Amino acid sequence: MAEQPLSAIDWLSRSITAPAPVSAPRPRAEKTQPAPVVPSRDAGLDAAGLLSPRQTGLPRDLWGSGPTEAIAARLTALPDGALPALHDLMMRLLLAEATPPRDAKDGTLFLARIDKLLQLGALDQAQALLEAAGSDAPGPLRRIFDIALLLGTENDACGRVERIPGLAPTFPARIFCLARSGDWNAAALTLRTGEALDLVPEREAALLARFLDPDLYEGEPVPPVPERMTPLVWRLYEAIGEPLPTYSLPIAFAHAELRETAGWKAQLDAAERLTRAGVLDPNHLLGLYTLQRPAASGGVWDRVAAVQAVDSDISNEDTDALQVDLPRAVARMQEAELLVPLSRIFAKPLLAMDLPDATARQAFRLGLLSGDFEDALAGPVPENPLDRFLASIARGEPDAPPADDMARSVQSGLTDAAPPDEAADLIAEGRTGEALMLGIERLNLGAEGDLRAMTEGLGTLRALGLDQPARRVAIQALLLGRT
Repeated sequence: MAEQPLSAIDWLSRSITAPAPVSAPRPRAEKTQPAPVVPSRDAGLDAAGLLSPRQTGLPRDLWGSGPTEAIAARLTALPDGALPALHDLMMRLLLAEATPPRDAKDGTLFLARIDKLLQLGALDQAQALLEAAGSDAPGPLRRIFDIALLLGTENDACGRVERIPGLAPTFPARIFCLARSGDWNAAALTLRTGEALDLVPEREAALLARFLDPDLYEGEPVPPVPERMTPLVWRLYEAIGEPLPTYSLPIAFAHAELRETAGWKAQLDAAERLTRAGVLDPNHLLGLYTLQRPAASGGVWDRVAAVQAVDSDISNEDTDALQVDLPRAVARMQEAELLVPLSRIFAKPLLAMDLPDATARQAFRLGLLSGDFEDALAGPVPENPLDRFLASIARGEPDAPPADDMARSVQSGLTDAAPPDEAADLIAEGRTGEALMLGIERLNLGAEGDLRAMTEGLGTLRALGLDQPARRVAIQALLLGRT
């Protein structure tokens, strides 16, 4: 199976190596007919997915005749979603069950999808996709091992690696797994062997030695942190009592600080980062926000206090208090780019309450941001041009927009705009996935203020039959103030 270049996801541990291939005898040259192109047995990996075509709204023949290498490269380069609705579209694409491209081989596209999920911090989704694929090849297993290290389930991963014949865990991974299984003597012997054979880097050897016998190094300086951090190295620092903060590391590392071994502040910071990225259920964040009283003020503590107040007001049906507490929570969460997660937590109960006009207007907008259009439209629509326009978008029948450039570009994109020529050509060729990636690229530019790109991106989604996601993108672009 082909590996992605290290630059695609450069923090993977060097935990597993493939066995050396066995050379086959060279056949004699004979005059034969050209052999038919037969997909590799690993091409089946590219069909693996968690969401059916019915769930995604995308055809099973998602990639058509598109070239695998070009698809994988475009997927790798796809920017993070500038709006939560764009992130949702990316996840839909990455997790879709689909027929592999015509030239699929070696699971190249599958690993590109997994690595994109890892880049986005979507460890649970990547783990589920890897398990669905069921491959014991080194490429997938290397990623399974690192995900387990960050999620705290490394014992299962170590056991799986040891059970698979033909795999060769690297010395650092083998030493770590032996120690986790309680075989400290074998781990120490393996370390000495690896050092003697020059198979363990010097810095990693020093870290492993301290991990295996911390008392021996008491009072000595901690080994310097390497420039290239990996999940295995991070876990080793944690094991010797020197945990490293994850805020400056790739977002996938934030999962390691969701475990109960981390302090409440570290858990809050990690959960906010992951929720902002769209890879953690907002209710997990709510559970942490309401775990105890805020320990201080400012920053995350102000958000904790604001969310706790709204949660209490809803429980007590205190509409008077909500007039003060809801605007405060909206302001605090919008500053932290967490307004859509807030909407997904509180919109439904707020919309079910009899609220004063100003509070009802905020609840209406939160309902639209949450994507639950039916609940948001069940009550009266606030009487102002923007809210009436937002309601018409949610109904799928955009009215004349207010005097606003973004509103006009959105209205055009949702009504009469055609996709750009490149997207139209891809759609005509049955290369739906590539057309969707192009649409996401254009909408990211649109969310940053490129009005033409917003119109073209929405037109592309509509041409693909993705009307509901297009409406969500439009509403978020108008409400989140990112332009």
